[in-house]
Amino acid sequence: MPDLTPTLQEATGVVAPSLDLDTPMGQKIRLLSYNVQAGIRTHRYRHYLTHSWKHLLPHAQRFDNLDRIAQLVRGYDIVGLQELDAGSLRSGYVNLTEYLSEKSGMPFWYDQTNRRIGRLARHSTGLLSRYNPSEIIEHRLPGRIPGRGVMFIRYGTKEESLVVLILHLALGRRTRMLQFDYISEIVNEFRHVILMGDMNCQSDSTEMEYLINRTLMREPFHGMDTFPSWRPQHNIDHILVTPTLQVDHVGALNFSLSDHLPVEMQITLPDTVHLDRAA
Repeated sequence: MPDLTPTLQEATGVVAPSLDLDTPMGQKIRLLSYNVQAGIRTHRYRHYLTHSWKHLLPHAQRFDNLDRIAQLVRGYDIVGLQELDAGSLRSGYVNLTEYLSEKSGMPFWYDQTNRRIGRLARHSTGLLSRYNPSEIIEHRLPGRIPGRGVMFIRYGTKEESLVVLILHLALGRRTRMLQFDYISEIVNEFRHVILMGDMNCQSDSTEMEYLINRTLMREPFHGMDTFPSWRPQHNIDHILVTPTLQVDHVGALNFSLSDHLPVEMQITLPDTVHLDRAA
């Protein structure tokens, strides 16, 4: 299998302008956020109907697709994944986050199961990391229909820690507003925060404006379309950061194994924050 790890130049993104910060800058970190649709390849609208059985039953192509995704993610340091399965009938009782960790060589992984449908499906979000988190907390997000969550990952000491939040928000705007309100409370407790995931809303949405106004987080490049992957027209997958983190690059990758495109970002940390790789 060819090496599918992208370089920064291969991404359909931009180099973000550097910020004039008083804080000296240090370690560079590569981030990836990807809704993998449980390893289901979709490249036409009709596949939502003709391939719908794959959301409930096992199929051999799933793991071929996941193997290619593993090749992609091995080029990154911290990866947030959405629409995984934590081990049910449809995945052959294989935890897909753990599977991707083993196949990609990413030493640390964690998953949060947000919704269970009997033995058929266990919908989850996942973390793959080259760094050992010091703390992981599962938060349940508000909403009339349960099944949405945000995974809180902290690296380093509490005073100068890096916090990563991985999430997959609701389809309804009113519920997303409630969820962003909840997330804002978490973000405002920390100085250095990364927020990544499928947010089901665009950069210019009321919900995103609310989040940015409440937290002072920023999205370095607006309007980067990621959905549907075969003809991107909507920018609903995002990575946002607090102003203390310098953004060197952001882009959407031309990698269409799911119905979403992955989003990558390279950041530079303040020199007061350092993440140690696994030995």
